Amino acid sequence: MKQLVLILLATAGVAAQQAPGQIRPRPAEGREPEFQAPTIREYKPKSQLVAPQHLVPRAKFPVIDIHSHQPTPISAAEYDRVMKGMEANNLQILVNLSGSFGDRLHQGVAALKASKYKDRMVLFANINFGGGVGPGFGAKAAKQLDEDITAGAMELKIFKDLGMFVNKAGGGRLPVDDPELDAVWDTCARRNVPVLIHIAEPPAFFEPLDYTNERWLELSLYPDRRHQTGVRFEQLMTERNNLIKKHPNTKFILAHFGWHANDLARAAKLLDTYPNAYYDVAAVLYDFGRQPRASHDFFVKYQDRILFGKDSYQPDEYPYYWRVFETNDEYFDYYRDYHAFWKLYGIGLPDPVLKKLYYQNALKLTPGLSKASFPQ
Repeated sequence: MKQLVLILLATAGVAAQQAPGQIRPRPAEGREPEFQAPTIREYKPKSQLVAPQHLVPRAKFPVIDIHSHQPTPISAAEYDRVMKGMEANNLQILVNLSGSFGDRLHQGVAALKASKYKDRMVLFANINFGGGVGPGFGAKAAKQLDEDITAGAMELKIFKDLGMFVNKAGGGRLPVDDPELDAVWDTCARRNVPVLIHIAEPPAFFEPLDYTNERWLELSLYPDRRHQTGVRFEQLMTERNNLIKKHPNTKFILAHFGWHANDLARAAKLLDTYPNAYYDVAAVLYDFGRQPRASHDFFVKYQDRILFGKDSYQPDEYPYYWRVFETNDEYFDYYRDYHAFWKLYGIGLPDPVLKKLYYQNALKLTPGLSKASFPQ
């Protein structure tokens, strides 16, 4: 009997170590390395794979980056620096989502009008949530937004603070779909300007910080990205979807693919359910590049609903996007190992889809953008 118990315990221990689908122990299970193991940041194996490489330093077609962040107002010297990166990458229009509101936005618009780069950068307005949201806030914010659009703001950008950090004036978290903000969304519908809205963070940021979390390294490096307490990811998704449903005449561009690039079936269901919803691809390239066939099919099927965006302005990082979208290359590095320790694969989009992704969809959704630099 004692021997049977020991056998059962040993069997249970082996089963606990086995990966899903594994039916027998592997030869190295239970063994320890003879040499000191490297840390996660030290282990950089050099691939022995020899595969065709097609680097793409410049986008095949002119691009509108719908998701960038620049100073407002931007100085002439800084604009010169930004423009060098734009020209190198074939970026024709850069959308500055950090346009602010009121006087600062007006100063930002004036700086762009006075620059030597006509129509190459535009501003999106923001909402001032400082001080909390109480009765009458929505009407006041909508009035300010109306003035900002008249002054030259192209759209409205909502930062991730809404839903996670913005509170009601009397205390407590303000839900994304709180009716106090209805006047803001209605103003966007009336003025025919989309809302580029960032709700939540990647789902892994809300999960336990253990070695099964694929974003463990990033969360270890950046404590402010951890959301193990407070409002949960699914609650934020529910509130966001309620907002989209409640305002069918308002166009919502979901920043970062709505944080559904890791689950394309869910991403598709959202677009099928809400015809007023769109995605930008900012800062989620790592998810498209690890599922190239599924991504290719998704981008082709929903080619009218996806816009190009990058987020942080690093000119040397754009070519990774061009390579994923334009080639069928295999097994190449992502530019930030703490985002993705895996390799990328090209999804090889056809030219008509690339044109929609790079500029046509943005021109369609934002009528105020200049069409001068784009082929018809």
